[in-house]
Amino acid sequence: MCFTEPEIDYLATQLVGRLATVGRRGAQVRPVAFRLNEDGTIDIGGPDITAGAEYRNVRERPDREVALVVDDTAPASGAPRPARGRGRRVEVRGRAETLTLDEPPLRPESFAREVIRIHPRTVASWNVDPDRPDGTRAAG
Repeated sequence: MCFTEPEIDYLATQLVGRLATVGRRGAQVRPVAFRLNEDGTIDIGGPDITAGAEYRNVRERPDREVALVVDDTAPASGAPRPARGRGRRVEVRGRAETLTLDEPPLRPESFAREVIRIHPRTVASWNVDPDRPDGTRAAG
């Protein structure tokens, strides 16, 4: 697993991330649902992910790197509060592929069997892990 325990806990509390891909018209950023898998990969999805530009961009350019940012400014109750004016963030960069799974990774009404799977290469987090308040590291 390429994530620290505090990063795993943080990602489990978040519902939406922002996925950046590159397509024919340049860079695109879209809000997306996601799930962190036990092996450290991340599945991106939604009820009809295949209709979106992000799915098409990854399918047409599987060798391109993508980035997922999950962030907030108001932590959940009981979580360590970031310094005033600073939020929390996890950024993941890596290779992505499109897949069709046997079962939807989450509730079928909110997540289809088709997903974008990110294989992280680098992870950076800010104000999430007290042992690593700022910084980037290789995911491997």
